[in-house]
Amino acid sequence: MTSTGFEVLTMGRVGVDVYPEQVGVGLEDVETFRSYLGGSPTNVAVAAARHGHRAATITRVGDDPFGRLVRRSFAHYGVDDRFLSESPGRQTPVTFCEMFPPDDFPIYFYRSGAPDLTLAPEDLDLEAVAAADVFWATVTGLSTEPSRSATLAALAARSRSRHTILDLDYRPTLWPSREDARRHVREAMRHVDVVVGNPDEFDTAVGMRDPKAAAQAALDAGVALAIVKRGPEGVLALDADGFVDVPAIRVVVVNGLGAGDGFGGALCHGLLAGWPLERTLRFGNAAGAIVATKIACSAAMPTSAEVEQLLAEVADGR
Repeated sequence: MTSTGFEVLTMGRVGVDVYPEQVGVGLEDVETFRSYLGGSPTNVAVAAARHGHRAATITRVGDDPFGRLVRRSFAHYGVDDRFLSESPGRQTPVTFCEMFPPDDFPIYFYRSGAPDLTLAPEDLDLEAVAAADVFWATVTGLSTEPSRSATLAALAARSRSRHTILDLDYRPTLWPSREDARRHVREAMRHVDVVVGNPDEFDTAVGMRDPKAAAQAALDAGVALAIVKRGPEGVLALDADGFVDVPAIRVVVVNGLGAGDGFGGALCHGLLAGWPLERTLRFGNAAGAIVATKIACSAAMPTSAEVEQLLAEVADGR
């Protein structure tokens, strides 16, 4: 840890990804699967650890074999597990997906009674939350109580301090409606200085899908940096200095589901390094592109050297 605490502290969804080894077929025709550590904020912590940062995730699993797999995976990837607790009587969630490259990746959540959604404000070490150099929370954590109150308490403890990030990971199956999500997301945005999401997720947050209009609406709401991920169209960001638009890196996509988490870990790395925004976005794009070429999410998170190698190849036109 740094003198002030963890460099990257994330909070929220965790589970096990049970992903097919066959690409281009429906789940009913899959013959073999492999299991991986999963959950968006957990993947971001893994990605940050791969870039050399002291990372931890505030989350909860069941007292079951998949929960033990999660804990073992934390150790394997170098993510501190001091804030990983167990919820007796509940089952660790599993997630399945289908892969129809380049842009169709249906995802199926089995999260009924998910332990990470039972986190309550009294379960949090708010001093650690406030001390983290980067704190990363997600919209999924706002979807139900007591996790909603816990997420808001954590964000409030940050008092909109620098590098308090809200991942606008709106998942329709986890919410009663988009309108319900929008109400709670807007409350959370009062406490953060960075928001990250795709156009549909920004629509949930600010009621606009156009990337420039949505980013401007986020800044009008008080955040300092809005980042809109646009897939093959690249990434658009807006801060006090204006818009930065960075093109995507062309790769052969296998599974696009983990690319955003790879981008997230790289974003944390760039923010901690104090890089200019354009450099940070290019680094994030490259990290996400690498993950998109693999089936796995957490296991595919690249090192900084791997990201820099891809950026050099792109610069050389290879």
